[in-house]
Amino acid sequence: MCSRTVSLDEIPLALSYWNNTIAVGSQASDIIILDGVTGTQLATLSGHTDLVTSLTFSSDGISLVSGSDDYTVKLWDVQTGGVVKTFSGHTGWVHSVSISADYTRIASGSGDCTIHLWDIQTGGCHHIIKQQGSVYHVNFSPTNPQYLLSKSNDKIWQWDVNGHQIQPTYDGFRSAFSPDGTQFALCDRTVTVQNSDSRAIVAEFHVADSGASCCCFSPDGRLIAVASSHTMYVWDITTPDPHLIETFIGHTGDITSITFASPSSLISASEDKSVKFWQIGGLSTDQVASDPKSTPSPSASIESVSLQARDGIAISSDSAGVVKTWDILTGLCKTSFQTPAEGDCWRDAQLIDGKIILVWLKDEKVHVWDAGKGELLQTLDASGSGSKRITISGDGSKVFYQSKNLIQAWSMWTWESVGEVKLEDDQQTDYLQVDSSRICVWVKDSYTQGWDFGISGSPPIVLSNPSTERPHLDFIPGLDRIKDTDTGREVFQFFGKYAEFRVAQWDGQYLVAGYQSGEVLILDFCYMHPE
Repeated sequence: MCSRTVSLDEIPLALSYWNNTIAVGSQASDIIILDGVTGTQLATLSGHTDLVTSLTFSSDGISLVSGSDDYTVKLWDVQTGGVVKTFSGHTGWVHSVSISADYTRIASGSGDCTIHLWDIQTGGCHHIIKQQGSVYHVNFSPTNPQYLLSKSNDKIWQWDVNGHQIQPTYDGFRSAFSPDGTQFALCDRTVTVQNSDSRAIVAEFHVADSGASCCCFSPDGRLIAVASSHTMYVWDITTPDPHLIETFIGHTGDITSITFASPSSLISASEDKSVKFWQIGGLSTDQVASDPKSTPSPSASIESVSLQARDGIAISSDSAGVVKTWDILTGLCKTSFQTPAEGDCWRDAQLIDGKIILVWLKDEKVHVWDAGKGELLQTLDASGSGSKRITISGDGSKVFYQSKNLIQAWSMWTWESVGEVKLEDDQQTDYLQVDSSRICVWVKDSYTQGWDFGISGSPPIVLSNPSTERPHLDFIPGLDRIKDTDTGREVFQFFGKYAEFRVAQWDGQYLVAGYQSGEVLILDFCYMHPE
Protein backbone atom coordinates (compact mmCIF):
# COMPACT_ATOMS: atom_id res chain seq x y z
CA MET A 1 0.00 0.00 0.00
CA CYS A 2 1.28 3.47 -0.89
CA SER A 3 1.15 5.64 2.23
CA ARG A 4 2.79 8.82 0.91
CA THR A 5 4.02 10.36 -2.34
CA VAL A 6 6.58 13.15 -2.60
CA SER A 7 6.63 14.98 -5.92
CA LEU A 8 9.90 16.41 -7.19
CA ASP A 9 10.85 18.91 -9.88
CA GLU A 10 13.32 16.52 -11.50
CA ILE A 11 13.51 12.76 -12.08
CA PRO A 12 15.05 11.00 -9.05
CA LEU A 13 17.77 8.59 -10.17
CA ALA A 14 19.15 7.19 -6.92
CA LEU A 15 18.05 6.52 -3.32
CA SER A 16 19.85 5.72 -0.11
CA TYR A 17 18.29 5.36 3.34
CA TRP A 18 19.69 5.53 6.86
CA ASN A 19 17.82 5.97 10.15
CA ASN A 20 14.81 7.97 8.87
CA THR A 21 16.91 10.00 6.45
CA ILE A 22 16.60 9.61 2.69
CA ALA A 23 19.12 10.88 0.16
CA VAL A 24 17.79 11.38 -3.38
CA GLY A 25 20.02 11.94 -6.39
CA SER A 26 18.40 13.68 -9.35
CA GLN A 27 18.81 15.00 -12.86
CA ALA A 28 19.33 18.48 -11.44
CA SER A 29 22.85 17.57 -10.10
CA ASP A 30 21.70 18.19 -6.52
CA ILE A 31 21.18 15.69 -3.71
CA ILE A 32 17.88 16.16 -1.86
CA ILE A 33 17.66 15.06 1.77
CA LEU A 34 14.16 13.98 2.89
CA ASP A 35 12.70 13.04 6.25
CA GLY A 36 12.13 9.29 6.07
CA VAL A 37 8.83 9.47 7.96
CA THR A 38 7.06 12.57 6.67
CA GLY A 39 8.77 12.99 3.29
CA THR A 40 9.55 16.63 4.14
CA GLN A 41 12.60 18.09 2.40
CA LEU A 42 15.32 18.78 4.98
CA ALA A 43 18.30 19.94 2.90
CA THR A 44 19.84 20.16 -0.56
CA LEU A 45 23.48 19.20 -1.16
CA SER A 46 25.02 21.03 -4.11
CA GLY A 47 28.42 20.33 -5.66
CA HIS A 48 28.03 18.05 -8.66
CA THR A 49 27.68 19.58 -12.12
CA ASP A 50 25.70 16.78 -13.75
CA LEU A 51 23.22 14.00 -12.93
CA VAL A 52 23.64 12.26 -9.58
CA THR A 53 23.25 8.59 -10.49
CA SER A 54 24.26 6.69 -7.35
CA LEU A 55 24.23 7.25 -3.58
CA THR A 56 25.13 5.27 -0.48
CA PHE A 57 25.28 6.15 3.21
CA SER A 58 28.11 4.91 5.41
CA SER A 59 27.04 2.34 7.97
CA ASP A 60 27.04 4.96 10.75
CA GLY A 61 25.11 7.52 8.68
CA ILE A 62 27.80 10.19 9.16
CA SER A 63 28.95 10.15 5.54
CA LEU A 64 27.29 9.94 2.14
CA VAL A 65 28.99 8.96 -1.11
CA SER A 66 27.68 10.06 -4.50
CA GLY A 67 28.53 9.25 -8.11
CA SER A 68 27.73 11.57 -11.00
CA ASP A 69 27.76 11.97 -14.75
CA ASP A 70 30.32 14.73 -14.15
CA TYR A 71 32.88 11.85 -13.89
CA THR A 72 33.46 12.40 -10.15
CA VAL A 73 32.75 10.70 -6.84
CA LYS A 74 32.11 12.86 -3.77
CA LEU A 75 32.21 12.12 -0.05
CA TRP A 76 29.80 14.30 1.97
CA ASP A 77 29.47 15.16 5.65
CA VAL A 78 25.77 14.57 6.28
CA GLN A 79 25.62 16.84 9.32
CA THR A 80 27.10 19.92 7.62
CA GLY A 81 26.11 19.15 4.04
CA GLY A 82 29.66 19.91 2.93
CA VAL A 83 31.95 18.00 0.56
CA VAL A 84 34.74 16.20 2.45
CA LYS A 85 36.59 14.87 -0.62
CA THR A 86 36.13 14.74 -4.38
CA PHE A 87 37.59 11.71 -6.16
CA SER A 88 38.56 12.45 -9.76
CA GLY A 89 40.02 10.07 -12.33
CA HIS A 90 37.18 8.49 -14.27
CA THR A 91 36.86 9.44 -17.96
CA GLY A 92 33.20 8.44 -18.22
CA TRP A 93 29.95 8.75 -16.31
CA VAL A 94 29.98 7.24 -12.82
CA HIS A 95 27.07 4.81 -12.66
CA SER A 96 27.48 3.26 -9.21
CA VAL A 97 29.28 3.71 -5.86
CA SER A 98 29.70 1.54 -2.78
CA ILE A 99 31.55 1.81 0.58
CA SER A 100 33.52 -1.06 2.10
CA ALA A 101 32.39 -2.44 5.45
CA ASP A 102 35.53 -1.18 7.22
CA TYR A 103 35.06 2.32 5.77
CA THR A 104 38.49 2.37 4.13
CA ARG A 105 37.55 2.22 0.45
CA ILE A 106 34.99 3.44 -2.04
CA ALA A 107 34.30 1.48 -5.22
CA SER A 108 32.97 3.31 -8.26
CA GLY A 109 31.84 1.82 -11.57
CA SER A 110 31.91 3.92 -14.71
CA GLY A 111 31.10 4.12 -18.39
CA ASP A 112 34.84 4.19 -19.01
CA CYS A 113 34.79 0.39 -18.43
CA THR A 114 36.64 0.55 -15.12
CA ILE A 115 36.10 0.10 -11.41
CA HIS A 116 38.09 2.55 -9.33
CA LEU A 117 38.90 1.64 -5.73
CA TRP A 118 39.51 4.83 -3.76
CA ASP A 119 41.32 5.22 -0.43
CA ILE A 120 38.96 7.26 1.76
CA GLN A 121 41.70 8.59 4.03
CA THR A 122 44.11 9.82 1.34
CA GLY A 123 41.68 10.39 -1.53
CA GLY A 124 43.97 8.47 -3.89
CA CYS A 125 43.05 5.60 -6.20
CA HIS A 126 44.12 2.31 -4.63
CA HIS A 127 43.45 0.15 -7.68
CA ILE A 128 41.75 0.21 -11.10
CA ILE A 129 39.91 -2.87 -12.36
CA LYS A 130 39.36 -2.90 -16.11
CA GLN A 131 36.24 -4.54 -17.51
CA GLN A 132 35.04 -5.32 -21.02
CA GLY A 133 32.14 -2.87 -20.97
CA SER A 134 30.53 -0.08 -18.98
CA VAL A 135 30.27 -0.87 -15.27
CA TYR A 136 26.68 -0.15 -14.25
CA HIS A 137 26.75 -1.53 -10.74
CA VAL A 138 29.26 -2.15 -7.95
CA ASN A 139 28.48 -3.53 -4.53
CA PHE A 140 30.79 -4.24 -1.59
CA SER A 141 29.87 -7.10 0.72
CA PRO A 142 28.36 -5.57 3.90
CA THR A 143 30.60 -7.79 6.07
CA ASN A 144 33.68 -8.60 3.96
CA PRO A 145 35.59 -5.44 2.99
CA GLN A 146 37.79 -7.45 0.63
CA TYR A 147 34.96 -8.65 -1.63
CA LEU A 148 32.73 -6.88 -4.16
CA LEU A 149 30.44 -7.59 -7.09
CA SER A 150 30.09 -5.63 -10.34
CA LYS A 151 27.85 -5.68 -13.38
CA SER A 152 29.26 -5.35 -16.90
CA ASN A 153 28.35 -6.86 -20.27
CA ASP A 154 25.22 -8.49 -18.80
CA LYS A 155 27.40 -10.42 -16.37
CA ILE A 156 27.88 -10.21 -12.61
CA TRP A 157 31.61 -10.31 -11.78
CA GLN A 158 33.32 -11.08 -8.47
CA TRP A 159 36.48 -9.28 -7.33
CA ASP A 160 38.80 -8.77 -4.41
CA VAL A 161 40.11 -5.29 -3.59
CA ASN A 162 43.42 -6.02 -5.29
CA GLY A 163 41.70 -6.45 -8.62
CA HIS A 164 41.78 -10.25 -8.74
CA GLN A 165 38.75 -11.84 -10.37
CA ILE A 166 36.99 -14.52 -8.38
CA GLN A 167 35.40 -17.20 -10.52
CA PRO A 168 32.81 -17.74 -11.76
CA THR A 169 30.77 -14.94 -13.38
CA TYR A 170 26.97 -14.99 -13.31
CA ASP A 171 24.18 -13.89 -15.61
CA GLY A 172 22.29 -10.93 -14.22
CA PHE A 173 21.35 -7.27 -14.53
CA ARG A 174 21.72 -6.32 -10.86
CA SER A 175 23.07 -7.88 -7.67
CA ALA A 176 22.38 -7.29 -3.98
CA PHE A 177 23.83 -8.60 -0.72
CA SER A 178 21.76 -9.60 2.28
CA PRO A 179 22.46 -7.31 5.29
CA ASP A 180 24.51 -9.99 7.04
CA GLY A 181 26.48 -10.79 3.88
CA THR A 182 25.65 -14.50 3.98
CA GLN A 183 23.62 -14.37 0.75
CA PHE A 184 23.54 -12.43 -2.48
CA ALA A 185 20.83 -12.10 -5.10
CA LEU A 186 21.33 -12.09 -8.88
CA CYS A 187 18.44 -10.28 -10.51
CA ASP A 188 17.19 -10.38 -14.09
CA ARG A 189 14.06 -12.07 -15.44
CA THR A 190 14.85 -14.67 -12.81
CA VAL A 191 16.01 -13.80 -9.29
CA THR A 192 18.49 -16.28 -7.84
CA VAL A 193 19.55 -16.11 -4.19
CA GLN A 194 22.83 -17.87 -3.38
CA ASN A 195 24.87 -18.57 -0.28
CA SER A 196 27.92 -16.28 -0.35
CA ASP A 197 30.32 -19.02 0.78
CA SER A 198 29.05 -22.26 -0.74
CA ARG A 199 27.30 -20.63 -3.75
CA ALA A 200 24.40 -23.02 -3.14
CA ILE A 201 21.07 -21.71 -4.48
CA VAL A 202 18.86 -20.72 -1.56
CA ALA A 203 15.84 -19.47 -3.53
CA GLU A 204 14.88 -18.81 -7.11
CA PHE A 205 11.81 -17.20 -8.69
CA HIS A 206 10.68 -15.54 -11.89
CA VAL A 207 9.73 -11.88 -12.22
CA ALA A 208 7.94 -9.92 -14.96
CA ASP A 209 8.99 -10.39 -18.57
CA SER A 210 10.69 -6.99 -18.64
CA GLY A 211 13.09 -8.18 -15.95
CA ALA A 212 14.39 -6.56 -12.78
CA SER A 213 15.68 -3.00 -12.99
CA CYS A 214 16.73 -3.00 -9.31
CA CYS A 215 16.47 -5.20 -6.23
CA CYS A 216 17.26 -5.16 -2.51
CA PHE A 217 16.99 -7.26 0.65
CA SER A 218 14.92 -6.24 3.68
CA PRO A 219 16.95 -5.30 6.81
CA ASP A 220 16.15 -8.66 8.40
CA GLY A 221 17.01 -10.58 5.21
CA ARG A 222 13.60 -12.24 5.03
CA LEU A 223 12.31 -10.42 1.95
CA ILE A 224 13.54 -9.33 -1.47
CA ALA A 225 11.99 -6.39 -3.32
CA VAL A 226 12.32 -6.25 -7.10
CA ALA A 227 11.35 -3.37 -9.39
CA SER A 228 10.29 -4.05 -12.98
CA SER A 229 9.10 -1.16 -15.13
CA HIS A 230 6.36 0.67 -13.12
CA THR A 231 5.80 -2.09 -10.56
CA MET A 232 7.46 -3.47 -7.42
CA TYR A 233 7.21 -7.04 -6.18
CA VAL A 234 8.07 -8.30 -2.70
CA TRP A 235 8.99 -11.97 -2.16
CA ASP A 236 9.28 -13.92 1.06
CA ILE A 237 12.41 -16.09 0.82
CA THR A 238 12.29 -17.65 4.28
CA THR A 239 10.97 -20.97 2.97
CA PRO A 240 12.31 -23.36 0.30
CA ASP A 241 9.38 -22.29 -1.85
CA PRO A 242 9.59 -18.46 -2.05
CA HIS A 243 6.25 -16.74 -2.52
CA LEU A 244 5.08 -13.32 -3.66
CA ILE A 245 3.47 -11.38 -0.80
CA GLU A 246 3.04 -7.88 -2.28
CA THR A 247 2.64 -6.20 -5.65
CA PHE A 248 2.94 -2.42 -5.49
CA ILE A 249 1.30 -0.47 -8.32
CA GLY A 250 1.11 3.31 -8.48
CA HIS A 251 4.10 4.77 -10.33
CA THR A 252 3.43 6.07 -13.84
CA GLY A 253 7.07 5.95 -14.96
CA ASP A 254 9.84 3.37 -14.75
CA ILE A 255 11.21 2.83 -11.25
CA THR A 256 14.83 4.00 -10.98
CA SER A 257 15.74 2.98 -7.42
CA ILE A 258 14.29 1.17 -4.41
CA THR A 259 15.36 0.71 -0.80
CA PHE A 260 13.89 -0.78 2.37
CA ALA A 261 13.26 1.65 5.22
CA SER A 262 12.31 -1.14 7.65
CA PRO A 263 11.38 -4.84 7.44
CA SER A 264 7.82 -3.74 6.57
CA SER A 265 8.28 -0.57 4.51
CA LEU A 266 9.81 0.36 1.15
CA ILE A 267 10.77 3.55 -0.64
CA SER A 268 10.89 3.89 -4.42
CA ALA A 269 11.95 6.56 -6.92
CA SER A 270 10.57 6.80 -10.43
CA GLU A 271 10.83 8.62 -13.74
CA ASP A 272 7.37 10.06 -12.95
CA LYS A 273 9.29 12.54 -10.72
CA SER A 274 8.10 11.08 -7.46
CA VAL A 275 9.33 9.22 -4.41
CA LYS A 276 6.77 6.87 -2.88
CA PHE A 277 6.54 5.30 0.57
CA TRP A 278 5.02 1.81 0.69
CA GLN A 279 3.75 -0.29 3.57
CA ILE A 280 3.98 -4.08 3.35
CA GLY A 281 0.51 -4.71 4.76
CA GLY A 282 0.98 -8.42 5.41
CA LEU A 283 3.60 -7.60 8.02
CA SER A 284 1.48 -5.14 10.01
CA THR A 285 0.21 -6.03 13.46
CA ASP A 286 -3.03 -7.71 12.60
CA GLN A 287 -5.37 -9.56 14.97
CA VAL A 288 -6.89 -11.57 12.14
CA ALA A 289 -3.61 -12.56 10.53
CA SER A 290 -2.28 -13.80 13.86
CA ASP A 291 -5.10 -16.33 14.08
CA PRO A 292 -4.62 -19.05 11.40
CA LYS A 293 -8.23 -20.13 11.76
CA SER A 294 -9.56 -16.72 10.80
CA THR A 295 -6.92 -15.61 8.28
CA PRO A 296 -8.74 -14.58 5.10
CA SER A 297 -7.65 -15.56 1.64
CA PRO A 298 -5.05 -13.15 0.23
CA SER A 299 -7.29 -12.73 -2.81
CA ALA A 300 -10.31 -11.43 -0.84
CA SER A 301 -11.33 -8.30 -2.73
CA ILE A 302 -11.88 -4.97 -1.00
CA GLU A 303 -15.63 -4.30 -0.99
CA SER A 304 -15.70 -0.89 0.71
CA VAL A 305 -13.42 1.88 1.90
CA SER A 306 -14.14 4.85 4.12
CA LEU A 307 -11.93 7.91 4.43
CA GLN A 308 -12.10 9.64 7.82
CA ALA A 309 -9.30 12.17 7.49
CA ARG A 310 -10.36 14.08 10.62
CA ASP A 311 -9.53 10.94 12.62
CA GLY A 312 -6.42 10.21 10.58
CA ILE A 313 -7.68 6.84 9.37
CA ALA A 314 -9.15 4.94 6.47
CA ILE A 315 -11.34 1.86 6.96
CA SER A 316 -11.58 -1.08 4.57
CA SER A 317 -13.86 -4.11 4.42
CA ASP A 318 -13.18 -7.12 2.20
CA SER A 319 -15.22 -9.99 0.79
CA ALA A 320 -13.96 -12.32 3.55
CA GLY A 321 -15.63 -10.08 6.12
CA VAL A 322 -12.40 -8.56 7.45
CA VAL A 323 -12.54 -4.89 8.48
CA LYS A 324 -9.26 -3.00 8.91
CA THR A 325 -8.31 0.50 9.96
CA TRP A 326 -5.29 2.21 8.37
CA ASP A 327 -3.23 5.19 9.50
CA ILE A 328 -3.38 7.57 6.50
CA LEU A 329 -0.01 9.17 7.36
CA THR A 330 2.09 6.03 7.86
CA GLY A 331 0.04 3.46 5.93
CA LEU A 332 0.22 1.08 8.88
CA CYS A 333 -2.65 -1.28 9.64
CA LYS A 334 -3.84 -0.22 13.10
CA THR A 335 -6.59 -2.75 13.84
CA SER A 336 -8.24 -5.71 12.15
CA PHE A 337 -11.59 -7.40 12.87
CA GLN A 338 -13.38 -10.47 11.56
CA THR A 339 -17.11 -9.93 10.81
CA PRO A 340 -19.88 -12.06 9.24
CA ALA A 341 -20.16 -9.71 6.24
CA GLU A 342 -18.75 -12.17 3.71
CA GLY A 343 -19.33 -12.06 -0.02
CA ASP A 344 -19.91 -9.37 -2.62
CA CYS A 345 -22.40 -6.97 -1.09
CA TRP A 346 -22.82 -3.25 -0.55
CA ARG A 347 -21.41 -2.16 2.81
CA ASP A 348 -19.94 0.76 4.71
CA ALA A 349 -17.83 1.05 7.88
CA GLN A 350 -17.27 4.14 10.02
CA LEU A 351 -15.60 5.11 13.28
CA ILE A 352 -18.49 6.31 15.49
CA ASP A 353 -17.82 7.43 19.07
CA GLY A 354 -14.61 5.38 19.12
CA LYS A 355 -16.32 2.24 17.77
CA ILE A 356 -15.90 0.66 14.34
CA ILE A 357 -19.45 0.13 13.06
CA LEU A 358 -20.09 -1.89 9.90
CA VAL A 359 -23.37 -1.98 7.97
CA TRP A 360 -24.06 -4.33 5.08
CA LEU A 361 -26.93 -5.55 2.91
CA LYS A 362 -27.98 -9.18 2.77
CA ASP A 363 -31.32 -10.88 2.16
CA GLU A 364 -33.16 -7.53 1.91
CA LYS A 365 -31.94 -6.54 5.36
CA VAL A 366 -29.48 -4.00 6.70
CA HIS A 367 -27.17 -5.55 9.29
CA VAL A 368 -25.40 -3.32 11.83
CA TRP A 369 -22.29 -4.76 13.50
CA ASP A 370 -19.97 -3.54 16.25
CA ALA A 371 -16.57 -4.73 15.00
CA GLY A 372 -14.76 -4.17 18.30
CA LYS A 373 -17.20 -6.18 20.39
CA GLY A 374 -17.91 -8.65 17.60
CA GLU A 375 -21.67 -8.48 18.02
CA LEU A 376 -24.74 -7.68 15.94
CA LEU A 377 -26.38 -4.45 17.05
CA GLN A 378 -29.47 -4.37 14.85
CA THR A 379 -31.18 -5.77 11.75
CA LEU A 380 -33.31 -3.39 9.69
CA ASP A 381 -35.80 -4.28 6.97
CA ALA A 382 -34.98 -2.78 3.55
CA SER A 383 -37.14 -2.88 0.44
CA GLY A 384 -36.97 -1.64 -3.12
CA SER A 385 -35.73 -3.14 -6.37
CA GLY A 386 -32.78 -2.85 -8.72
CA SER A 387 -29.27 -1.92 -7.71
CA LYS A 388 -28.84 -0.99 -4.05
CA ARG A 389 -26.50 1.16 -1.99
CA ILE A 390 -25.95 1.74 1.69
CA THR A 391 -23.92 4.35 3.53
CA ILE A 392 -23.50 5.84 7.00
CA SER A 393 -23.73 9.62 7.28
CA GLY A 394 -20.50 11.46 7.95
CA ASP A 395 -21.43 12.25 11.56
CA GLY A 396 -22.49 8.65 12.23
CA SER A 397 -26.05 9.61 13.13
CA LYS A 398 -27.93 7.85 10.33
CA VAL A 399 -27.68 4.98 7.91
CA PHE A 400 -29.09 5.56 4.42
CA TYR A 401 -30.30 2.90 2.02
CA GLN A 402 -30.97 3.56 -1.65
CA SER A 403 -32.50 1.27 -4.24
CA LYS A 404 -33.70 2.00 -7.75
CA ASN A 405 -37.00 3.46 -6.54
CA LEU A 406 -36.57 4.18 -2.82
CA ILE A 407 -34.40 5.97 -0.27
CA GLN A 408 -34.75 4.96 3.38
CA ALA A 409 -33.02 6.30 6.50
CA TRP A 410 -32.75 5.09 10.10
CA SER A 411 -31.34 6.63 13.26
CA MET A 412 -28.11 4.97 14.39
CA TRP A 413 -29.09 5.70 18.00
CA THR A 414 -32.71 4.51 18.20
CA TRP A 415 -32.86 2.31 15.04
CA GLU A 416 -36.16 3.99 14.23
CA SER A 417 -36.99 5.03 10.67
CA VAL A 418 -36.49 8.74 10.08
CA GLY A 419 -38.24 8.72 6.72
CA GLU A 420 -38.26 7.43 3.19
CA VAL A 421 -38.48 8.91 -0.31
CA LYS A 422 -39.90 7.19 -3.38
CA LEU A 423 -38.04 7.72 -6.65
CA GLU A 424 -39.47 7.61 -10.13
CA ASP A 425 -38.80 4.33 -11.90
CA ASP A 426 -36.95 6.05 -14.74
CA GLN A 427 -34.58 7.94 -12.45
CA GLN A 428 -31.09 6.47 -12.79
CA THR A 429 -28.82 7.99 -10.15
CA ASP A 430 -25.06 7.87 -10.51
CA TYR A 431 -23.78 9.62 -7.36
CA LEU A 432 -24.78 9.81 -3.72
CA GLN A 433 -23.68 12.38 -1.15
CA VAL A 434 -24.67 12.24 2.51
CA ASP A 435 -23.91 14.58 5.38
CA SER A 436 -25.46 14.56 8.88
CA SER A 437 -29.10 14.60 7.77
CA ARG A 438 -29.15 15.54 4.09
CA ILE A 439 -28.87 13.28 1.12
CA CYS A 440 -28.27 14.51 -2.44
CA VAL A 441 -28.65 12.35 -5.53
CA TRP A 442 -27.23 13.23 -8.92
CA VAL A 443 -29.53 12.03 -11.69
CA LYS A 444 -27.67 10.97 -14.80
CA ASP A 445 -27.21 13.72 -17.39
CA SER A 446 -29.90 15.80 -15.75
CA TYR A 447 -30.24 17.48 -12.37
CA THR A 448 -29.73 17.14 -8.63
CA GLN A 449 -32.30 16.16 -6.04
CA GLY A 450 -31.91 16.39 -2.29
CA TRP A 451 -33.82 15.81 0.93
CA ASP A 452 -33.35 16.69 4.57
CA PHE A 453 -34.17 13.79 6.92
CA GLY A 454 -33.23 15.70 10.03
CA ILE A 455 -36.52 17.20 11.23
CA SER A 456 -37.97 15.00 13.95
CA GLY A 457 -41.54 13.79 13.41
CA SER A 458 -41.69 15.14 9.85
CA PRO A 459 -41.25 13.42 6.51
CA PRO A 460 -38.08 14.23 4.56
CA ILE A 461 -38.15 17.79 3.25
CA VAL A 462 -37.26 18.43 -0.38
CA LEU A 463 -34.29 20.76 -0.66
CA SER A 464 -35.08 23.70 -2.91
CA ASN A 465 -31.46 24.25 -3.86
CA PRO A 466 -29.48 21.07 -3.16
CA SER A 467 -25.70 21.30 -3.40
CA THR A 468 -24.37 20.45 -6.83
CA GLU A 469 -20.77 20.36 -5.75
CA ARG A 470 -19.01 17.15 -6.60
CA PRO A 471 -15.67 16.22 -5.09
CA HIS A 472 -12.69 18.23 -6.27
CA LEU A 473 -11.28 15.02 -7.79
CA ASP A 474 -13.20 12.66 -10.00
CA PHE A 475 -12.60 9.40 -11.83
CA ILE A 476 -12.41 9.44 -15.61
CA PRO A 477 -14.49 6.53 -17.00
CA GLY A 478 -12.53 3.30 -16.82
CA LEU A 479 -11.43 3.93 -13.21
CA ASP A 480 -7.77 4.19 -14.22
CA ARG A 481 -7.36 7.97 -14.13
CA ILE A 482 -8.28 10.85 -11.84
CA LYS A 483 -8.96 14.39 -12.98
CA ASP A 484 -9.35 17.76 -11.28
CA THR A 485 -12.99 18.74 -11.80
CA ASP A 486 -12.14 22.45 -11.56
CA THR A 487 -9.44 22.51 -14.24
CA GLY A 488 -10.17 19.29 -16.13
CA ARG A 489 -6.50 18.37 -15.71
CA GLU A 490 -5.58 14.72 -15.31
CA VAL A 491 -3.68 14.45 -12.03
CA PHE A 492 -3.08 10.74 -11.59
CA GLN A 493 -3.19 7.51 -13.58
CA PHE A 494 -3.60 4.11 -12.01
CA PHE A 495 -1.88 1.01 -13.27
CA GLY A 496 -3.49 -2.28 -12.36
CA LYS A 497 -7.04 -3.49 -11.90
CA TYR A 498 -9.03 -1.76 -9.18
CA ALA A 499 -12.29 -2.77 -7.60
CA GLU A 500 -15.55 -1.09 -8.55
CA PHE A 501 -16.37 2.62 -8.38
CA ARG A 502 -17.93 2.19 -4.95
CA VAL A 503 -14.58 1.12 -3.50
CA ALA A 504 -13.02 4.58 -3.54
CA GLN A 505 -13.42 7.81 -1.58
CA TRP A 506 -11.67 11.16 -1.84
CA ASP A 507 -11.93 14.56 -0.21
CA GLY A 508 -9.75 16.74 -2.43
CA GLN A 509 -6.56 15.86 -0.56
CA TYR A 510 -6.67 12.17 0.33
CA LEU A 511 -7.81 9.35 -1.89
CA VAL A 512 -8.38 5.83 -0.59
CA ALA A 513 -9.13 3.02 -3.05
CA GLY A 514 -9.44 -0.76 -2.83
CA TYR A 515 -7.97 -3.44 -5.07
CA GLN A 516 -9.71 -6.60 -6.10
CA SER A 517 -6.43 -8.23 -5.01
CA GLY A 518 -7.15 -7.19 -1.41
CA GLU A 519 -4.74 -4.24 -1.28
CA VAL A 520 -5.65 -0.73 -0.15
CA LEU A 521 -4.10 2.37 -1.70
CA ILE A 522 -3.92 5.73 0.11
CA LEU A 523 -2.71 8.80 -1.79
CA ASP A 524 -2.04 12.26 -0.38
CA PHE A 525 -2.52 14.71 -3.26
CA CYS A 526 -1.06 17.49 -1.14
CA TYR A 527 2.31 15.77 -1.53
CA MET A 528 1.71 14.59 -5.10
CA HIS A 529 0.66 18.02 -6.38
CA PRO A 530 1.82 20.68 -3.93
CA GLU A 531 0.69 24.22 -4.57
